[in-house]
Amino acid sequence: MPTIKDVARRAGVSITAASYALNATGTISEETRQRILQAAEEINYHPNAFARHLKKRKSRTIGVFITRFSGAFYEDILEGIHEAVLQTDYDLIVCPESQVERRILTHRQVDGAIVFDSKIDSDLVLKLAAPTFPIVVLDRHLEADYVFPLLIDNRRGVVEAFDHLYRQGLRRLAYVAGALDSLDNAERTETFLSEAAKHNLTVAVYQGNFFEKSGYDAAQTCIAGGNLPEAVFCANDQMAIGFIKAMKEHGLKAPDDIAIVGFDDIRIAQYMQPTLSTIGASRFLWGLTAATWLFDYLDNGQLPELFRIPTAFIQRESSLKYPVFLSTDETH
Repeated sequence: MPTIKDVARRAGVSITAASYALNATGTISEETRQRILQAAEEINYHPNAFARHLKKRKSRTIGVFITRFSGAFYEDILEGIHEAVLQTDYDLIVCPESQVERRILTHRQVDGAIVFDSKIDSDLVLKLAAPTFPIVVLDRHLEADYVFPLLIDNRRGVVEAFDHLYRQGLRRLAYVAGALDSLDNAERTETFLSEAAKHNLTVAVYQGNFFEKSGYDAAQTCIAGGNLPEAVFCANDQMAIGFIKAMKEHGLKAPDDIAIVGFDDIRIAQYMQPTLSTIGASRFLWGLTAATWLFDYLDNGQLPELFRIPTAFIQRESSLKYPVFLSTDETH
């Protein structure tokens, strides 16, 4: 395993200078600091800050690395993680996107990590994962030792939603895609378009980014085009809400003019007018399972049995355009 001496030797500096650069202390030139950091990267050196001070003791802390704190989506996942933590003597650190986040992760200042931040590069995750540093990823599929992907079953929910629209006789379909760097978006998009292709249907695709405004903008573009779709599937609820907002501004209603389906079943979905049809998965279970996997491995060396968090289509008012086409049990 590379040491700080190896970093100093490669960068052509003293061990003291290397320590200054790697720990953001002391006074060295920016050029020297960058040369040292580059040397560390080249030899895959990642200091463990706790190990320097505590020798072989563990921190008894896990880290959760997310894009941001806001929104019910993350709150539910964090509640599940917290529930698992309460059953142990571990502590929890939650880190949104920041330089501190990067330092805590790369210095392995926690015993294990749950990563749900697409801006954290997969190559970094693969480099850091080790027998003493397991990582659960919630937003990408990585096949590597000590990296445990815990994903939701995007396909099942999307197939159910497509069938719901198709069985109503809806054929002019549109799709509002989420962020391009999202695995969930990629799987939802591929599934919806492939289901449409099975029935020789062409789908108009509008690019969004998972935020409400991008759904609003997609609707404005769609409506301006004149040839309204009969149904629109949005890759998450926030974009569906934005789409419906734009529809209302143009005097259009869901589902009368356009049937709308979202994904995530955020809390507001059931209180909207109309209530929003969506695809749900237990985010609490998602977080609970992710943390439990870490604890089982850290304390018992138990590798998880990989599976996907199940999803299900939740029918509400926004997508029920032609109830006559549905069987009795689907109109509850």
